[in-house]
Amino acid sequence: MDSSGSGSGDARNAMLQSFVANYQSLLTHYFARRARPEDVPDLVQDVFMRLAKLENLNAIEKPEQYLFTTASAALKDRARRAAVRAAGAHDSFDENTHFGAGLSPERVLQGRDAIRRLEIELRAMPELIRDVFVLRVFEGQKMADVARTLGISLRTAEKYYARAMARLSLVAGMARP
Repeated sequence: MDSSGSGSGDARNAMLQSFVANYQSLLTHYFARRARPEDVPDLVQDVFMRLAKLENLNAIEKPEQYLFTTASAALKDRARRAAVRAAGAHDSFDENTHFGAGLSPERVLQGRDAIRRLEIELRAMPELIRDVFVLRVFEGQKMADVARTLGISLRTAEKYYARAMARLSLVAGMARP
């Protein structure tokens, strides 16, 4: 292979080392504002690993833009993986244990219908709005942590959370007898 950045020669390694030297502190600062401190080194490494997997490093016309776009994608991927892992961490719900004898079959059916409508509405939300809601409500994260995890401003996270609550409140309002 040649040394143009598309091979695995000394020039390619030098180019990768140059990227690390020039952008490691910038990426560390970027992630420090958006992720938990213990996740920062892994996220920085993830960006450079993605870069190292590229076949032709010379094809990158704007390295800084490429790296920070990749950094944003790494944050989103990490948030999605965390949400998936957390989905399996819930307690199971045994209907027979939780639905007491005091509830009529009609009321149980109404409750199930309301839950179904809320689930449909939650799935229909735009992904980022749903992610804000899930991290805030189901994960119990503070709004600042939600914003940092998703790489958005606190104000945007608050706005998305309000939109999610408004949509779900309308659906829940329809379920009232």
